[in-house]
Amino acid sequence: MNNVILIVDDMEINRAILAEGFKNEFEILEAENGLQAIELLDTHPDIAAVLLDLIMPEMDGMGVLQKMNDNGKILHIPVFIITAESSEKMLMDAYELGAVDVINKPFMMNFLRCRIGNIIELYRHRNDLEEIVNEQVERLNKVNLSMVETLATLIEFRDCESGEHVKRICGLTEILMTAVSEMYPEYHLPRSEIEKIVTASILHDVGKIAIPDGILNKPGRLTKDEFEVMKQHTTRGCDILEQIPSVMDDDIYRYSYDICRHHHERWDGRGYPDGLVGDEISIWAQVVAAADVYDALVSPRVYKAAFDFDTAVKMINNGECGTFNPKVLNAFNASAEKIKREVIITEND
Repeated sequence: MNNVILIVDDMEINRAILAEGFKNEFEILEAENGLQAIELLDTHPDIAAVLLDLIMPEMDGMGVLQKMNDNGKILHIPVFIITAESSEKMLMDAYELGAVDVINKPFMMNFLRCRIGNIIELYRHRNDLEEIVNEQVERLNKVNLSMVETLATLIEFRDCESGEHVKRICGLTEILMTAVSEMYPEYHLPRSEIEKIVTASILHDVGKIAIPDGILNKPGRLTKDEFEVMKQHTTRGCDILEQIPSVMDDDIYRYSYDICRHHHERWDGRGYPDGLVGDEISIWAQVVAAADVYDALVSPRVYKAAFDFDTAVKMINNGECGTFNPKVLNAFNASAEKIKREVIITEND
């Protein structure tokens, strides 16, 4: 439990009075300027509160508050301003930077102990609650990933592909989505969203569970009617996902549903099932589509041998596998060497 109070004041007498008032309940740290205070905050993770003078040499109290905002410590450590007659504007600026209360000189210790003790206790409860919430989120994320991986395993058993296929799709999606996000501001996404998209990509072919074995694993070319049945894996996958949204993270469910339905759409509108054109297709579905096509080309399948890397890249760029967003193609080409180096096809795939 955090049980340290940091007193920051350039007047030794003020530090001594405050230290005497809190020494029976807290361990006391003292700093005579803002630079010392920042150093102590960085080296003592158990500080429960800061009593901060505003007017000090080297770095004043406003500088300390700004630093605590920059490193996020202001969210977890209450800061009390020590003042005699600071300006109203200065106090308002301090409040805007996260100070929770003002300690007026001269000090009324009994009253002060109650005020500071109550707020410290409030922060402790809030920090404990935040930790519990974070643990629950982490646990839920593990459940989501476990469920997604279980569904993916079922798909692999059905279409006779190895588990490495799913790993490669995740790797390709991560590389391509990161490249697109970095190269094109209109497609930029924070890292946390890209990670959810990578998880969701695992379920792009979940609808294959509903496709008959004779079609799914046919060694030769599909007939027109058989291909129409195979195309249904996009919508059948959405039917499956609609049965489980309550136990899946909302964002992962949304990405999974969209990717499952639209990873066979094409930039020119000649894909399926909805015939979407251009950016009617979400960028994450476009990226997974490119990843899926590349992996299909370089992997051996029951109906074909694997193409080598250079041939696969040339086929994608020449439009032999459908039309892609030129920006996705640019990201693919910019990432080609990384893909070749990191997304490896093993002999057993």
